[in-house]
Amino acid sequence: MALLKGTLDVLVLKALSWGPMHGFEIISWLEDRSAGYLAVGDAALLQALHRMEERKLIVAEWGMTKNGRRARYYEMTTAGRAHLRAESKALTEHVAALTTILSARTATR
Repeated sequence: MALLKGTLDVLVLKALSWGPMHGFEIISWLEDRSAGYLAVGDAALLQALHRMEERKLIVAEWGMTKNGRRARYYEMTTAGRAHLRAESKALTEHVAALTTILSARTATR
């Protein structure tokens, strides 16, 4: 399933709310939590990570994976936590409104 436009950043922040992760861990976390419904491409994730770093929503540092590979680990900042709270609330309200509209029964004639 394709992601809705504008949702990748908030989903990545949600993943990082569980702790620092490298790119593959973020993708795996999102795919696991969506029961495989969401597929996040590497390029889209990298663009989102760079965009959020520029906006100071996340910070990154180099580290070692469990397999002994070098990887960039991303961590949410205080600004990122505030952004996650605000965007989660707005997105949840938006989805609730859409669900209400889409589940409305049609009038019978």
